[in-house]
Amino acid sequence: MEKKDNGQIEIDILFLLKKIWNRKFLILLVASLFATIMLVFNVFFVKPIYTSTTRIYVVNQNSDASITTQDLQAGDYLVKDYREIIVSNSVLSDVVEKEGLNYSEGTLSSKISINIPANTRIISISVSDEDPQEASELANAVRDVAAQKIKEITKVEDVTVLEAAKPASGPSSPKIQRNTLLAFLSGAFFTTLIVLVVEILDDRVKRPEDVEEVLGMTLLGVIPSIEKLR
Repeated sequence: MEKKDNGQIEIDILFLLKKIWNRKFLILLVASLFATIMLVFNVFFVKPIYTSTTRIYVVNQNSDASITTQDLQAGDYLVKDYREIIVSNSVLSDVVEKEGLNYSEGTLSSKISINIPANTRIISISVSDEDPQEASELANAVRDVAAQKIKEITKVEDVTVLEAAKPASGPSSPKIQRNTLLAFLSGAFFTTLIVLVVEILDDRVKRPEDVEEVLGMTLLGVIPSIEKLR
């Protein structure tokens, strides 16, 4: 609702809240419709993706027991090198050939994600695929080839497997519950926004107070509606 005073517009917050409350069923209806559409889309039209992760630890067994600051800095650089080695075309092409894949290295690269926690030499290699078994096999294959390549290039003594990839029990995407909730909240938000905009732009006289605001005169009385008195 708008109040006009000397060319300025004031918004009656309480009045707008009442309008929103009066439209609560409409808001809930639209929000539920958004949520239902998102749920149906995710269940019937989006293919589930499964992610499997394997973890390795890279350490140079020939290093001295005492570790200097330079060693730690060199370790940080090496960790970044490991990431680049894992997703290099050399590693990916070997995996494609070893597994007999019918797609390119670029496609395989798009399925791989590398995560290296800060200040560690633990490397997580994750592979996503529509087939959970395929995802786990590819993750382990990438790990094996990458481990050998890391040894050849960086001259480390050992790459230890901390965790082998296993088929995921459930999909990593789509996140149906989260997407449905977001759709519900989005529908409620946009519907509420539309209700507010319509009410703010509506300059019709609806309340006795509106007469005083528009005409600048004191209201002496109100004639009740005959239909409401019946």
